[in-house]
Amino acid sequence: MILLLIPHLGGGGAERVAALLACGFNRARYEVHVGLVTQTEAAQELPAWVTVHRLGARRVRRAGLAVLRLMWILRPDVVLSGMAHLNKVVLLLRPLFPRNTRVLVRQNGQVSADAGPGSWKLYPRADAIICQTMAMAAELTAVAGSDRAMRVLPNPVDVDGIRLLARQAAPQWGGPGPHILAVGRLAGEKGFDLLLQAFASLRSEFPQADLTILGEGRERPALEMLAWVLGVGSSVRMPGHVAYPAKWYPEATLFVLSSRHEGLPNALLEAAAGGLPIVATRASAGLMSLIEGQPGVWVAREASAAGIAEALHEAIQMVKIHPRFAHGWLEPFRLDAALAQYEALIEEQLSEAMR
Repeated sequence: MILLLIPHLGGGGAERVAALLACGFNRARYEVHVGLVTQTEAAQELPAWVTVHRLGARRVRRAGLAVLRLMWILRPDVVLSGMAHLNKVVLLLRPLFPRNTRVLVRQNGQVSADAGPGSWKLYPRADAIICQTMAMAAELTAVAGSDRAMRVLPNPVDVDGIRLLARQAAPQWGGPGPHILAVGRLAGEKGFDLLLQAFASLRSEFPQADLTILGEGRERPALEMLAWVLGVGSSVRMPGHVAYPAKWYPEATLFVLSSRHEGLPNALLEAAAGGLPIVATRASAGLMSLIEGQPGVWVAREASAAGIAEALHEAIQMVKIHPRFAHGWLEPFRLDAALAQYEALIEEQLSEAMR
């Protein structure tokens, strides 16, 4: 039995990874359960063969008793925790879990942007620590003090499903553009304030440009106010959380990642799956190891309004109307390839448990 633990299925990158793993694991080999720590409503994204447990905790840090109870009810062979702040709860409880349960944790964000050094002392309790890039693994090894359990596995990305959805999507854009797309939680680390400033400066040369930011979060009022102060409010759309961003890919001129810091954002991987030209900040060393110097990718010299504006200007000047790129660097992230690597790790852990 495999138990995937995630706070909720709210549509972020970590949640999407958990859903893809749950749906994609070999049904003939594994009994798959998903524990939604803070979610109380039904989870429509998961198929009938996945058993869902909604723990309904008010906060992740207060969910210890509910998580422990679920562990002893299910007694899973492998538990995979899929978000950094939940990992620490799971690892704190590890000594109280059933004896043969193997504990895997997935680091979903940039290590240096997470909690202070003391928060990583629990990570050596994990049987495996999953990172998405070698750079992330090196950074986590430095703060956790050991690389014994470190594993580098790609995020699963449903490349074929994204491309099919994009082909079937109704038009979402109007006007000549260029049409600029961004996706992410409306939070400070995503740098959407920088993007709005960059977009405002871009409009002097491209007066019919428009910007759509898909996502929701606490920064919405401030971002909406900033857009109007900059004089671009009528050219900026923020539709809120969107379950399938790929529906916005047709006719989008390019995708922009404006983050001040990131681990390996699924929004960018999915945009690459859709073939979009990409403008990105140097949000992490791991991200740069994948995209820097690649065709169809323009990297800002710094995470600033001026740096993003410069990269946007260069990209728009270079691309033709609605160009698409193969983004061959995405191949290891394809769903079947990533699932195979996760299942290989699970088999390794099951073998270890039997020794």
